[in-house]
Amino acid sequence: MEIYKQIEENKRNSWLLSILFFVIMFILGSIISEIIGLGTRGTIFIMILTLIYTGAMYYFLGNEMILSINGAHEVKKTDYLYLFNTVEGLSIAAGIPMPKIYVIKDPSPNAFATGRDPQHSSIAVTTGLLEKLNRLELEGVIAHELSHIKNFDIRYTLIVISMIGAIGILAGVASRMGRFGKGMGKGGKGAGPLIIIAVILGIVAPIVAQLIKYAISRKREYLADASGALLTRYPKGLADALRKISLAEPMKSPDKTSASLYISNPFGEKSLNNLLSTHPPIEERIKALEKM
Repeated sequence: MEIYKQIEENKRNSWLLSILFFVIMFILGSIISEIIGLGTRGTIFIMILTLIYTGAMYYFLGNEMILSINGAHEVKKTDYLYLFNTVEGLSIAAGIPMPKIYVIKDPSPNAFATGRDPQHSSIAVTTGLLEKLNRLELEGVIAHELSHIKNFDIRYTLIVISMIGAIGILAGVASRMGRFGKGMGKGGKGAGPLIIIAVILGIVAPIVAQLIKYAISRKREYLADASGALLTRYPKGLADALRKISLAEPMKSPDKTSASLYISNPFGEKSLNNLLSTHPPIEERIKALEKM
């Protein structure tokens, strides 16, 4: 069945891309260690420090902070009864705890999910989404966001963001050592090639890391589309919702750091190059849904 094939393919590709992050981190750590002259022990020490930093960043990027900087406010069931019933019903179908529900006052239809696991998750929708979508379309969007939660996409995304920060630091250190570290450690004059590589990687590594981040984000969107369609058993609902969302104006004041969490780019930007986009083209997402 096409939907199961797509889910498995997207999961596999996402993990392969994330492995590249570790490879980049390891290469940068090894070069820094060699320039200093610490060898394998230095590489291990640098990797441990990097993983500690990544973990600290992961916990710093908390659920409440993301909701706050996006202007989301928790709402009561009495104020949005239909929305609550929709989320509750689909949460039961997905087999996960019902997430907290937040609303963002913005006329542009959009939504995102956050939280490190299903037990501590939240869904935020804009007022524009509630006003412009019909029942089946809203169910499609909510199913998409619940799929992000069920697939632990938010945790995955936060880890990726944290790893990018770590790579940026390692790249900066490697680049500075390449420029000013001649003669350091055991390398001496023999460290010349490493110094050149360090300078190059210091420039290239952060760019590559960002491209990998974008690629992972796009794969997770395809995965959530497929999983959401499987949950509702009605891919057309999400496809129709994406059509309406694609025609809407950008959000008024979205947060750039969490833009990849939204179901559609909140800035309404259409990159000339897919490599620089956090979201796949909506037209391609709709085509994939129509094949299910």
